[in-house]
Amino acid sequence: MAPATDEPKTRLTAAEITEFLSEVFPGSMDRFVIEAVAPMRARVRMRFNEFQLRPGGTISGPSLMTLADTGLWVALLAMIGREPLSVTSHLDIDFLRKPAPADVVAHTTLYKIGKRLAVGDVIMYSAGEDVPCARASVTYAIPSTRLDPPVG
Repeated sequence: MAPATDEPKTRLTAAEITEFLSEVFPGSMDRFVIEAVAPMRARVRMRFNEFQLRPGGTISGPSLMTLADTGLWVALLAMIGREPLSVTSHLDIDFLRKPAPADVVAHTTLYKIGKRLAVGDVIMYSAGEDVPCARASVTYAIPSTRLDPPVG
C-alpha cells in the first residue's frame, strides 16, 4: 500500500489550461506558452515581440507584470480547475535588472490556496540567463462559488 500524502494534486494539465484560457479569454495565450505545471507550481514563457520593448531596448514593466499575473493564474487554475472568475487582487513587482530583448520565463510558486485567496511568488528570467530580472508577489481572489469542489 502506498504511503498517504497530503501533497495536493493538479486538476488541470498545461494543455487543458491553455485550451480553457483560449476559450474564456480569447487571445490571452497568443503571447504565452505554458511549459509546465506541477502541484503549487507553474512555468510560463512569454514569447518575445518587438512591441514589448521600451526605449533603451528592455522588456517593458507592463509586459513583465502581465507575465507575473498570467504565471500565477496558470498555477492557480492547475490547482482549482476551470474557474474563469478568479481575479488578481494584488500584484507587487520588483524590477531587479534589465531583461534582455528575448523570451522571458516565469517560475511560479503558490504558497497558499485558501477559500477566497491564493498567494504566491513569480520569479522571472530572460531566456538563457541564470539571474532573475524581476520578482512579483501576487494574490488572487477566488469566487465563493466554484465550478469544481475545493482542493483537498
